Amino acid sequence: MSQPGENHQLALDRFLNKYPDLRAELDTLNPLAAQAKGETLAQYRAERLHEAFEAEAERLGLFAWELTLQLTAHSPQEFEAQRLEVHKEVAQMAGLGWAEYCQLHGLAD
Repeated sequence: MSQPGENHQLALDRFLNKYPDLRAELDTLNPLAAQAKGETLAQYRAERLHEAFEAEAERLGLFAWELTLQLTAHSPQEFEAQRLEVHKEVAQMAGLGWAEYCQLHGLAD
């Protein structure tokens, strides 16, 4: 399996391919806006891309990591399996029972 960073970068690339208008907007950002924030243009662009990615995840009712999985999975079934696996790990780390976690996050038990 790929490293999380590799999967996320692949997801960002696929996200940009899906939204060419966003790519065009990011490619024409004002360098002065980056400078005003004390960032390089590349840092400023990356920040805007991550904001757009997170906004799209929220619009879809997903966490950003779920959108990453969705954009990198080979099938809807693979996405669901990976998604549930991560949610189970999070529930375990949080010390919550699976049923309680599912109820909190609107997941099918």
